[in-house]
Amino acid sequence: MKSIKIEIPSLTENIRMIESFIDNAKEKFQLDDDIYGNIMIAVTEAVNNAIKHGNKGDKHKNVKLSLGLEDSMITFLIQDEGNGFDFQNLPDPTAPENLEKPGGRGIFLMKHLSDEVSFLDEGKTVSLNFYIN
Repeated sequence: MKSIKIEIPSLTENIRMIESFIDNAKEKFQLDDDIYGNIMIAVTEAVNNAIKHGNKGDKHKNVKLSLGLEDSMITFLIQDEGNGFDFQNLPDPTAPENLEKPGGRGIFLMKHLSDEVSFLDEGKTVSLNFYIN
């Protein structure tokens, strides 16, 4: 299994480093454009959530991102240093009462753009899987 890791302080401007990390992965593993777009949006959403909600924007806490490639699956693990969250009871962002709300779409997007999403360690770690080939 091939893997790469990066760790960033919880500052939203560090999302640029995540985008570069994904760009490098695209080159290294020759990912096609469709998958690359889905990965870029889903992973940056997950990292944004880790920064804002997990670590509450505390720049002294880090977000870890690792990528693993095995056979025809690429997996991204996003870990924060927060307290986790109740991922079993999330509001549906497509419900009429939630349509006008500014937030709440990140996990919805992740679930639609990746092939598998799972939450580990009480929600402190998100695993995003994408089939390639």
